[in-house]
Amino acid sequence: MSAISPGALEGLKVLDLTQMLAGPYCTQLLADQGAEVIKIEPPEGDMTRTMGPYRADDTRRLWGGYFQSINRNKKSLCIDLKQAEGKAIFMRLVERADVVVENMRVGVMDRLGLGYEQLSACNPRIVYAALRGFGDPRGGATPYQDWPAFDVIAQAMGGIMGITGPDANTPLKIGPGVGDLVPAIHMAFGIMAGVYRAQKTGRGQFVDVPMVDTILSLCERMVYQYSYENKVAGPEGNRHPILCPFGMFRCKDGWVTIACPTDAFWKQLCELIGRPELGNDPAFKGNDGRQRHHDRVDEAIHGYTMPRSKRELTELLGGKIPFGPVYDVRDIFADEHFRAHDMLVSVEQPGSATPVQIAGIALRMTGTPGAVVRRAPLLGEDTDAVLMEFGANAGDIRRWREQGLVR
Repeated sequence: MSAISPGALEGLKVLDLTQMLAGPYCTQLLADQGAEVIKIEPPEGDMTRTMGPYRADDTRRLWGGYFQSINRNKKSLCIDLKQAEGKAIFMRLVERADVVVENMRVGVMDRLGLGYEQLSACNPRIVYAALRGFGDPRGGATPYQDWPAFDVIAQAMGGIMGITGPDANTPLKIGPGVGDLVPAIHMAFGIMAGVYRAQKTGRGQFVDVPMVDTILSLCERMVYQYSYENKVAGPEGNRHPILCPFGMFRCKDGWVTIACPTDAFWKQLCELIGRPELGNDPAFKGNDGRQRHHDRVDEAIHGYTMPRSKRELTELLGGKIPFGPVYDVRDIFADEHFRAHDMLVSVEQPGSATPVQIAGIALRMTGTPGAVVRRAPLLGEDTDAVLMEFGANAGDIRRWREQGLVR
């Protein structure tokens, strides 16, 4: 571990008050790049600690895959923020921190006396990031500000469900929790933008991240389609509404993807599938021409893919045109690419005899590579070390523990 280079965010101190998926995923992105992320948990811990799945041989069941997957590289400090003395301890941390992140309902932190204005008065450089379903009043009041929201709500109202599905009448939920994960990525970016500004000016700011808005930003195409053409986009199955060919094609044992919207790639594809005449046909020239004859394009490609397996098609088309087989997780674990990029990382699972695997770091930096250096933390595992780092002494910590303020 000592040979691992410190990340680009080494020295950045983040107080993480988030739970569930969106907030912890954001702060994990920062931790993966070297930030010191201190996960501040209530006495009962983050609610995802009690969620599975669990390893069959896990004798302790301290946490399952959900918590492990999005809380690596963090420290855990357990403080009861409902007690006045607990809030005072938290404010001591704020004095030396760079960032505070939370994803509670509107007004919760304000009612605790720990809202942005109170924290900023204590530390003017603090960057305070909040992720909520429909945003915070500080970023602009909306009729839905007080509505609770989870991933599926953001997917529905942000528009992504309405343009996804097998046919025009069947909207579909996206598999991964993009209603959480996309806002998390936006928030990580917003935090770093705020930190950069604070370093230049000495002043932090409030970073407001509405989940629904970030999903709409992901669906930018449907906005300009409506603005330019008055077109209401809907589910279009596995086709692309503009590019052709660009989508999924059935094969003997599953599906593959092919994307050849340029004339050069289209002509090359036609040669590969034994239909060179289509590559020279003026009717199929240009993306617009192929789009007008979408059914004929699909028919020609399916004529080639249907009798062949994913493995055969990979050998025949892979690397020659934009092509990729549709993987399940077994394919991913077997593929050399993901091993070469350390995308399947082994970490300790307390209570289990062998390590578990979690998804690795997708961002690759040559000078300061991020790294998975630690499993998810035990509840309160770092309480003493963190409090001492922020100026407390052993006597303080012992007294606070006896009073039930920390764990």
